[in-house]
Amino acid sequence: MVSKKDVLREKVKQIDFDEIVTVKDLMEAYKDSSIQSRALATCAIAYEKALKDSSRPTIILGLAGPLVAAGLRKVIADMIKFGVVDAIVTIGAIPYQDFYQARGYGHYKCSPRCDDLALREVFVDRIYDTLVDEDKFRETDEFIGDIAGRLEPRGYGSREFMKILGEAIDDEGSILYNAAKYGVPVFVPALNDSSIGIGLTGLYHKRRMADEPFMRIDPIRDNWELTQLKIRSEKTAVIYIGGGVPKNFIQQTEVICETLGHDKGGHHYAIQITQDAPQWGGLSGCTFEEAQSWGKINREANKSVAYVEASIGLSLLAGYILQSGAWKGRERLKYTWKDDMLTEVGRVPLGL
Repeated sequence: MVSKKDVLREKVKQIDFDEIVTVKDLMEAYKDSSIQSRALATCAIAYEKALKDSSRPTIILGLAGPLVAAGLRKVIADMIKFGVVDAIVTIGAIPYQDFYQARGYGHYKCSPRCDDLALREVFVDRIYDTLVDEDKFRETDEFIGDIAGRLEPRGYGSREFMKILGEAIDDEGSILYNAAKYGVPVFVPALNDSSIGIGLTGLYHKRRMADEPFMRIDPIRDNWELTQLKIRSEKTAVIYIGGGVPKNFIQQTEVICETLGHDKGGHHYAIQITQDAPQWGGLSGCTFEEAQSWGKINREANKSVAYVEASIGLSLLAGYILQSGAWKGRERLKYTWKDDMLTEVGRVPLGL
């Protein structure tokens, strides 16, 4: 029988800003608070454990939502730079808007209640409380199409194409630039569902009309390439910001591994920041316990979920990890690719 003394052991501590200076300090305070602040701190603890695990888990970051529009571009770029992620799976809007900013174009503040029909008249697009220049979007679409048009006409995985885009820009604050610089693969499994897809469709149209060959994106190659990362990892840690295609794409690599004869036992660390609830049956809100029924999450996984809006949750989570220094001394993974084959995975110093 449980006694009152058994359960009333750990007191909730009140957040005291007399003792808080940094994001790290705030997250430390969250560890003894409650509700979603403590849930977010539990995510931070799991992330820190993955970084310090002596077996060197491969950390795969899944990104969904308007994160560049929300101002998190450099946050994600710094996560790459400081070696706290080893691979990224994302929706197309994030690398596209990153590339758009690398070309010198901006996102602008607005009210979510502004006149959208008036915005349409001047070719300005709204992302909730943020504006972008549609003329500059179309220019960027065409620029990406031109880059693709100079490539050998064959099949490309999104990882290979994102590397090409990252090498085409010079911007230390860019996600794609840093990913290319530090060898972090970026997968965009639904690439056609983005403005990058619009640019590639423009190329497709031009080449079809001229009856000329052109490059094409091979989405199944993405499956195969990410699966190879999983097969070559002793352990994996997954961090989902939002859900959608990136989350499912990463989750299903475990199932693919099993079908190919490589049962890896599921992801060993699992973290999610989401606003989606599980009762609607969709993957974005799916709990890690449900994922265990599929074998996607390890039976003994260190797992945590915080129901927090991404622009807040990721900022605080990444801020804590970067300020905590948990990344120090962690080697960077060095992938060697030959076409669609991952031929070697080595380790190199962070080199900062």
